[in-house]
Amino acid sequence: MKHWLKHRLPTRHTLLGHASFQGISHLFKDPNLWHFNRRSVAGATALGLFVMYLPMMGQMFIAAAAAIKLRVNLPIAVVLAWVTNPITAPPMFYAAYLLGCWLLGQPAQSLGDMASFWLDWHHWLNWQNWAGVLAPFLLGCLICATAGAALGYFIVITLWRWHLIQHLRQRRARYLTSTAVNKSASERRG
Repeated sequence: MKHWLKHRLPTRHTLLGHASFQGISHLFKDPNLWHFNRRSVAGATALGLFVMYLPMMGQMFIAAAAAIKLRVNLPIAVVLAWVTNPITAPPMFYAAYLLGCWLLGQPAQSLGDMASFWLDWHHWLNWQNWAGVLAPFLLGCLICATAGAALGYFIVITLWRWHLIQHLRQRRARYLTSTAVNKSASERRG
């Protein structure tokens, strides 16, 4: 898994060489931002999954800034923040809104009403419309972000440990096999 990720994510040198990073490249020099260890990958996964539910633009920059501050893997945090895009955002955010309505005991607007809410500028100007939508939406986003971050963190930790245990078992089996072969060869010689 570690090697698969390393080959698919951009390297530190690729990103630092990009023209848009010239003024801030000193922020990206911390080696912890590029390490693929259990703590860094699990933290970056949790961070990316949390940030992807933030209902604002600039999620990539928020994920990058938080990854720098928390010293977790920067590429993983940024890539996971990209899960929210123009195609995935409407169903994700509508599901968060429905969850918030359910938790607050409010009736939810249908998907068609929500679409007209976002497309009709008159709705945007009326604070009453915002109050009915914003509270359940933000609560749902917070719950989904927190649950996604916690779940992602524990899945990465669990998979990492499982992979490590499998690796140690294979190494032990190879050692026992080579020890048995060496013992058998020495007995035949002796």
